[in-house]
Amino acid sequence: MRALVYHGARSLRVEDVPVPEVGAKDVLVRVLFCGVCGTDIHIYNGEGGAHSATPPLIMGHEFSGVVERVGAGVRSVAPGDLVTVDPNAMCGECYFCRNGMQHFCTNNIAYGVTRDGGFAEYAACRESAVYKYRQGTDPLLAAMTEPLSCCLHGIDLCHIRTGDEVLVIGGGPIGLMNLQLAKMGGASKVILSEPVEEKRALALELGADLAIDPIRSDVKALLAEHCKNVNVVIECVGSVRTIADAVDWAGMGATVMMFGLTGPDAELVVKPDVIFKKELKLTSSFINPYSFERAIAIIESGRVRVTETVSTVVGLEDAVRVFEDEGLRRTGKAVIKAT
Repeated sequence: MRALVYHGARSLRVEDVPVPEVGAKDVLVRVLFCGVCGTDIHIYNGEGGAHSATPPLIMGHEFSGVVERVGAGVRSVAPGDLVTVDPNAMCGECYFCRNGMQHFCTNNIAYGVTRDGGFAEYAACRESAVYKYRQGTDPLLAAMTEPLSCCLHGIDLCHIRTGDEVLVIGGGPIGLMNLQLAKMGGASKVILSEPVEEKRALALELGADLAIDPIRSDVKALLAEHCKNVNVVIECVGSVRTIADAVDWAGMGATVMMFGLTGPDAELVVKPDVIFKKELKLTSSFINPYSFERAIAIIESGRVRVTETVSTVVGLEDAVRVFEDEGLRRTGKAVIKAT
């Protein structure tokens, strides 16, 4: 089969590799679509992701496909089913799995990060990681399940109350999903800070009450004009500068969600006095525990528009361009069409 293989920092090649073997409780998925995540970009740049990635590796953890073959012990899916894959397969036996914190599993398998993933024609996964969609569902929608599930976990940790005012920093796919989930969660006002005009326009179409250009505008002045108190700030860029902005722009008693992934060596300088006087709650969101089924339900309901965040779809043979040309990711999510 053909696959996009990571060989080390800034080294990717599309090449022939064997179709993966399928064990008794495994599922072979013929991959249809696989989204390119910020984690993939970090790995490509040699920075690592949520877990350590060791080359050679087939990245890609946001994927959908059709079941090609199942192991003898598989019961939940069958050949021909449209499925998506939760890339995080937990052991169920370690301290964290047994204490309701499975996303900190010490034996976690992460497809596309620690094991071969979805930037290929086929991927083999544990049955427990494979989730079935209704027949007739757009497979591109199904490929957005993993990023939406991560956003759900982050939104849960924000504890948005009905009537809250929410600021989202960064209008990429993750920011736009969080924006819509904040509205679903009861926010009375959702504001986006984003320098790219196309992303601001899409945010307004998806329900933002205000979209601010932080380069050409006084964000604090606009927030003071349009908000009584920013209760929640969700930072979706992953830079120390925008995290500092989140702390600066947060209102009294606010929760600051650091959702964006920075490089592992990034260091944040904050003034404890500001956190103290505002009584801020700084938190973060790590992967997607207990949220995958909910993400599927939301996508099937049509309540969150996810394919609008996709700006580029390329074939597997051209997939290296997505990593080398930042312009292909400038206005939205890039997706690789595997077959």
